[in-house]
Amino acid sequence: MFAAIPFPDISPEIFSFTLFGATIALRWYAMAYIVGIAIGWQLIKLALTRPALWRNGPPMQVSQLEDLLTYIVVGVIGGGRLGYVLFYRPADFLAAPLDIIKIWEGGLSFHGGFLGVVVAVFLFSRRHKVPLSDLADIIAVAATPAILLVRIANFINAELWGRQTDLPWGVIFPGQAAQACATALEPCVRHPSQLYEAGLEGLLLGTILILLAFRFGGLKKPWLLSGIFFMGYGIARFLVEFVRQPDAQFVSVGNELGLAFHIGGYGLTMGQTLTLPMILVGLTVVIAAARK
Repeated sequence: MFAAIPFPDISPEIFSFTLFGATIALRWYAMAYIVGIAIGWQLIKLALTRPALWRNGPPMQVSQLEDLLTYIVVGVIGGGRLGYVLFYRPADFLAAPLDIIKIWEGGLSFHGGFLGVVVAVFLFSRRHKVPLSDLADIIAVAATPAILLVRIANFINAELWGRQTDLPWGVIFPGQAAQACATALEPCVRHPSQLYEAGLEGLLLGTILILLAFRFGGLKKPWLLSGIFFMGYGIARFLVEFVRQPDAQFVSVGNELGLAFHIGGYGLTMGQTLTLPMILVGLTVVIAAARK
């Protein structure tokens, strides 16, 4: 047997208690969102208190942050759930429409949440007369801590794991689904693709954006940081999809790689298909912003 890393014995629940006969639990996944949003809040607040970072001073008041947070949370949850339903399991939810509201059972799409935030930010910008470019740029910076922490929570939950591997840092994830490999190797060792995404989409991209915003005048070039976020996240997700286990609904006999779209002898997973527009839009925006 080749080298592998046993999955750490970490409970998905931080703590739980019973209240009036109902069990209430705080899970790492929820905590990741809470802490990630709190860190993002502080990054935006810090940027707004430093007028020198902006072209024409801060675009909004610190007192408006609570309203902005409400818009973003609604966009993340509403868009994330709707995206999951439309992109990954439309047939299931058409059969049982009321299951759409059962968010506590899991099922949020990053791309759906991203689109939800785009709509929320646009509406906030229109209502409060805040330049959309400034708002998009600082939110791009603030989003990366949440991405980092949520991907780590995915790892703790032993979900969204990668394809089978024989690399020494492969992880033996628990559960029947994780151990159902195409070969007879036992135990089944998989890429810790959640940690790849945490490192690329969260840590690396976040470090680049924070440095550009707070050290290299990135907020003075409209749309530059949001363009880099689009492109950086898109490239990272596109690459990780090569080693990430595809969604079960796309896997079938003759399509073991779970490709959603086929182009000649090649194909793209659903994640890659949804990510390509982000890369193209991001590249276009970065080029346009750099020329200004």
